[in-house]
Amino acid sequence: MLYHLLVPLAEYNAAFNVFRYQTFRAAGAVVTAFLVAFIFGPTIIGRLRMLKLGQIIRTEGPQTHLGKRGTPTMGGVLIVLATVIPTILWARLDNQYTLTALIVLIWLGVLGFLDDYLKITRKGTDGLAGRYKILGQGSLGLLLGALLVWFPFSDIPSTWTQIPFLKSIHVVFFWPAYIIFVTFVIVGCSNAVNLTDGLDGLAAGLSAIAATTFGMFAYLFGRVDTSDYLNLFYLPGAGELSIFCVALAGGCIGFLWFNAHPAEVFMGDTGSLAIGGVLGAVAVLLKAEFLLAIVGAVFVAEALSVMAQTVYYKYTKRKTGTGRRIFRMAPLHHHFEQIGWHESKVIIRFWIVGIMCALAAVATLKIR
Repeated sequence: MLYHLLVPLAEYNAAFNVFRYQTFRAAGAVVTAFLVAFIFGPTIIGRLRMLKLGQIIRTEGPQTHLGKRGTPTMGGVLIVLATVIPTILWARLDNQYTLTALIVLIWLGVLGFLDDYLKITRKGTDGLAGRYKILGQGSLGLLLGALLVWFPFSDIPSTWTQIPFLKSIHVVFFWPAYIIFVTFVIVGCSNAVNLTDGLDGLAAGLSAIAATTFGMFAYLFGRVDTSDYLNLFYLPGAGELSIFCVALAGGCIGFLWFNAHPAEVFMGDTGSLAIGGVLGAVAVLLKAEFLLAIVGAVFVAEALSVMAQTVYYKYTKRKTGTGRRIFRMAPLHHHFEQIGWHESKVIIRFWIVGIMCALAAVATLKIR
């Protein structure tokens, strides 16, 4: 909005030219996002507490978490607001990358809100039925994939995607397979972040790291000089996604102020489904889906730990009559709690691993 309002005034005062620069607007977006979360956080948390929208804790989970019962949830609303408002203020609103990311964030935020609301009203851990949740995520993925196939955002064929470490080789999908691939990325990433959201500040911190990293990727891919120098796909207009990404990072950091251990509020599915899905969507828009697996390696590990635990338990129970486990408890962060790590230690160490993974992903830009 500010771009459209103030850039035309540069004709009369050159100072308004700064609003042309994505770096300036990205800086404004991240500061605005943090301030929105910081200022409106206490009000939203207070309203959630007044409405008694408290977290339901699974009895089969870690016993140390039972004391968190009743902590306000649905705090993801704050992250969504702290991302949408700065993006509208600082990004170009005629940019298809920006608009697509906003739609994905809001779509999955609403889906997560319904899930949280049903859990609270039913006073249990069963929210939106799994098939309906997958339907909501999957339909979004199918629509995004179809949109990119039939209405490409750039001259690069929609069904192409980049491979880390390889500068002259890329994957080319047959278009139906590409739509399925996009759907898999959206659904998988959305649920992976959802599974990671089990400790105070864990998902918020890792999401901020991933969003910041993709903000840098978006800026580089959207510049003809850097994309050519690094042998990357040049995606005109993708640089505006950097503003959205850093706004998301700022919103997560602002939310972390209240979500840090011991948490005053949880993001709930309202936040985790939306954050995960939109990170997947950004990776798809940047044709960097395989980079997402490196940047979000902790999310991937969390999801794989649940899948492996479930499959192995069912297999051993069918074969021997007694189900066995690979981990003491899944997702992975609960395993480390069970072996004696304090919650704060698990969180900080997972953040460190997340930072290392982000740096590894950045290194792939040059190691090609």
